[in-house]
Amino acid sequence: MDSYTHYLLLLFLASSYLHTSNLCFCLGDELPSSVNSSCIDEERRALVSFKEDIVDPSGRLSSWVGNDCCQWSGISCNNRTGLVEKMDLRNLYKSPLGVEEWEDPAYESSCLGGKISPSLLVLNHLYYLDLSRSHFVGIQIPMFLGKLTSLRYLNLSSASLGGEIPPSLGNLSNLNYLDLNRNSDLNSTNLNWLSHLSSLKYLNLGEVDLSNTGVSWLPAVNTIPSLLELHLSLCRISGSLPLSLPTINFTSLLILDLSENFLNSSIPGWFFNLTSLRLLNLRGNSFSGPFPGEVENLKSLEVLDLSAMGLEGRIPKLIGNLCNLKTLNLAGNRFDGGFEDLLNGFSYCTSNSLESIDVSSNRLVSELPTSLGMLKNLQHLHLTLNSFWGSIPESIGNLSSLETLDLFANQMNGSIPESFGQLSKLVHLDLSLNSWEGILREAHMINLTSLEYMALDTDRPMSLIFNVSHEWVPPFKLQTIQIRDCQVGTFGVWLQSQTELEYVTLHNTRILDFIPNEWFLKISSRVEYLDLSYNQIHGKLPFHLKFPKLGAIYLSHNQFEGSLPLWSTNASLLGLESNSFSGPIPSNFDQLFPNMKELYLSDNQFNGTIPPSICNIQSLSIFSARSNHLSGEFPQAWSLWPQIFIIDVGNNSLSGNIPTSLGVPRSLLMLIMNNNNFVGNIPSSFKNCSFMRVDLGGNRFTGEIPLWIGNMTGLSMLRLRSNFLAGHIPHQLCYLTDLHILDLGHNNFSGTIPKCLNNLTFLTFRDSHQTDYIYTGESTRMTLKGSELDYTISNLYLVKSIDLSSNNLEGGIPEQISSLVGLGALNLSMNQLSGNISTKIGNLRWLETLDLSHNHLSGQIPQSLSSLTFLSHLNLSYNNLSGSIPSGPQLQTQENSSYVGNPSLCGFPLSTKCEGYDTPTQQTLLGGDSEDEDDNGKLGFYISMVLGFVISFWGVCGTLLLKKSWRYAYFQFFDNIKDKIALAIALKVAHFQRRF
Repeated sequence: MDSYTHYLLLLFLASSYLHTSNLCFCLGDELPSSVNSSCIDEERRALVSFKEDIVDPSGRLSSWVGNDCCQWSGISCNNRTGLVEKMDLRNLYKSPLGVEEWEDPAYESSCLGGKISPSLLVLNHLYYLDLSRSHFVGIQIPMFLGKLTSLRYLNLSSASLGGEIPPSLGNLSNLNYLDLNRNSDLNSTNLNWLSHLSSLKYLNLGEVDLSNTGVSWLPAVNTIPSLLELHLSLCRISGSLPLSLPTINFTSLLILDLSENFLNSSIPGWFFNLTSLRLLNLRGNSFSGPFPGEVENLKSLEVLDLSAMGLEGRIPKLIGNLCNLKTLNLAGNRFDGGFEDLLNGFSYCTSNSLESIDVSSNRLVSELPTSLGMLKNLQHLHLTLNSFWGSIPESIGNLSSLETLDLFANQMNGSIPESFGQLSKLVHLDLSLNSWEGILREAHMINLTSLEYMALDTDRPMSLIFNVSHEWVPPFKLQTIQIRDCQVGTFGVWLQSQTELEYVTLHNTRILDFIPNEWFLKISSRVEYLDLSYNQIHGKLPFHLKFPKLGAIYLSHNQFEGSLPLWSTNASLLGLESNSFSGPIPSNFDQLFPNMKELYLSDNQFNGTIPPSICNIQSLSIFSARSNHLSGEFPQAWSLWPQIFIIDVGNNSLSGNIPTSLGVPRSLLMLIMNNNNFVGNIPSSFKNCSFMRVDLGGNRFTGEIPLWIGNMTGLSMLRLRSNFLAGHIPHQLCYLTDLHILDLGHNNFSGTIPKCLNNLTFLTFRDSHQTDYIYTGESTRMTLKGSELDYTISNLYLVKSIDLSSNNLEGGIPEQISSLVGLGALNLSMNQLSGNISTKIGNLRWLETLDLSHNHLSGQIPQSLSSLTFLSHLNLSYNNLSGSIPSGPQLQTQENSSYVGNPSLCGFPLSTKCEGYDTPTQQTLLGGDSEDEDDNGKLGFYISMVLGFVISFWGVCGTLLLKKSWRYAYFQFFDNIKDKIALAIALKVAHFQRRF
């Protein structure tokens, strides 16, 4: 409700009361107490009875003592008669900035509770009752309130009420104001009682469950001609509104809010007969069809919210005829084209009032029009997540009232004009995730005196350069600075002067400099997030500084010297990966980081042991010290981590047994200890964990795979490669239906391959999901396609592989494996397997890697192998295979080495020809001359086959498969984009939580 409407409402209530009291007062203030009379004794006793039924943990009613109830807190009486006329017990407690009420225990303790006593019926002259923001824990609205017929104002919003709204409220014929908003347990099956409230001006049923009323609320509301405001947001109303009404009685309506419901009709034409409307909010419904041209009838409209409605096509240019419009929200639709027509519509207004435009998350594709500069009163411009391109127009400097400019995630590829520096009221600037170019000078920032938030990066690294004088002091004091992939160069004075920073990102900005100690000291008490990664910052880190609010620090990819400083901080995330830090990890980590949640120390030069004190950090959820020079045993007290999810100490020199003396943390989801020197058996205490991923490869574990492993049903990756494990592969592995990476290669397993592997149902379909990988910080090396490849944890979900290579397995290859149609890699090489290759192997249509080499397989190569169009690596060498290599590009374009060591095998690409018939040579396969008509037929066949293969496979996928640098760049590109968007969104959420 805007201030003007509120004023009108209060004025009406006050004037209506004057007809009965002939006294002047404002409803927003308490009435002065009577000088000549105190309250009526009967009413005092009624109030005492009311208090006895109220739970008051904070003592808000402690003043309710003595005989004069007119002096009690929240009570107002008539000066002449002493009769109680007003009970204002609204909870005025304010939660701390950035904390929601329901998250603040102090708010709940300030709420009144208990029940509402019928003793209020004694207060016959009560016209004002406000019990909002209470905590009545699901009690129903008392039916007796319908007997308080003098009520003009009833506010029970946010009071934790439940059950059905009593129709007896319809007896309150004098009621002007009814607010039941934010009681989500309230419901109503029939709103006909509303038709009796002929004096009602304000009605708010927001969040009340009206799902069983359909659209029957409309006839009831249409009988209230005096209604000024109607709020039905989040009421779960579904169905179609009638497109027309025979008569419209509530034509005085100023505010209509039907947002966040399930209405699915066309936008009704009768909306546009409500010509007094100042606010129309239809956000979050599913209205369809073209936007009615009658919108221009709403000449008084000041706020129009049509966001998240799925509207398509061009933005209706008729909206530009609404010259009183102040706020326009069209975000979250599917509008396409530009929005120049809309802006041109406003050019016909003699006085333009527009203050806020939000067209975020649409499909708008255009340059920003020069006409943008005519919106002299514009304060907020949100253009996020569209496809705007080109430069920002010079006319942007005309928007002298602009406070927010958000161009996040577009395709802007031009320069930023110097006129930008004239936006003296600009507070929030987000130009991130675009492709900016050019040079930023002092002129671009010279008058940005109000700027608090700056986010700027480019998809083309270093195409945007900060070129300001080292000594220049800007006029702003930032709270958030986020610069990525732009060239900054040094910690100039313009950066060092920013001493009120809370969120700092200077990622990949080519800073070649020392960290200024004085600047670090000044921001240390405020900063909550610090990212200086991917620079060339050198020197030593400042010692002995306290960062009481620091939640995240990234210093990766720099040139810092010396040992890790003994910071005293409340960090929840420490990212120091890929630097050149040396020396041991500090022994008093639990004192330095008592509240740490995630600790990343990977890819450094740390040596020595992991200090046992690290186990005392009770809040730790992720510990990564991957790729260092750590030695000794893993801390025995790791069970003291009650919230640990992920441990990654791979690629170190740790030794000894995995500690089990105090148990294993039951919360563990991922355990990565590959490439160390751990010994002993797989601990039996692992069976108590809910592992999703286990990597113990490259150690010295012995013994057998325990049978209880079948109970770890959530396991998605099991990697025991390169150990000294022996025994049979247990059939209990087949119980792991979510398993998509099984690597038991390079051990001493014997016996046969379990025939039940077809029960690994996650491998029986191609579609993948990433929900089980919550850890994205590191990479893992997998042996696929004949070589070792690096996969980040975030894209390991793409891998579906079974590797049982280099063991002593015997018997045949189970035909059931051919049921794993989603399998991408199968490696059974270097075993003692015998028998034929199943003819059903062609069912593995997504197979990219197949290695059956160095076994005792016999028989012919199945023709079905030639149908595997994704097969890029095949090795059948050193077996006892015989006969002709089947024709087809998938097999005959493989290297000769794929088939060697099979004396009875013949045909191209081997030099051995098959007896009894001609086999295609390389020349005929690739389109050479032939000697007879049959060869001419084959020629056409092979030419078509080869050309089709080259175009469809090598043209799209081949470069990624064969050119390592391109493949790495491809995956790195998507990882970078994902990380940028995730970081930017996280910072935006944090920023708005802090501000609102």
